[in-house]
Amino acid sequence: MTITARWNGETLARSDDTLVVEGNHYFPAGDVMRGVLVPSETTSHCGWKGTANYYSINAGDAINTDAAFYYPEPLEAAAAIRDRIAFWKGVEVMDL
Repeated sequence: MTITARWNGETLARSDDTLVVEGNHYFPAGDVMRGVLVPSETTSHCGWKGTANYYSINAGDAINTDAAFYYPEPLEAAAAIRDRIAFWKGVEVMDL
């Protein structure tokens, strides 16, 4: 099944290989469209996944601040999400 992430009229990611964790589809980093992610200084911490880093999304001439997140060094229990990116804050994630 192909999963897509869309925001503000643009496709951000498309993959047949997402991993669902806590209701979020984690896309392989290589399946995210180039140029839509803007690095952010924001971080947060999860007790079992580790420290999350964020990207803002630049799509359709608008910015969605901190709307994508990833775990660059996930804890052992969450090792499967390494090199994967998830979306939130109004990003539509759906199957085609």
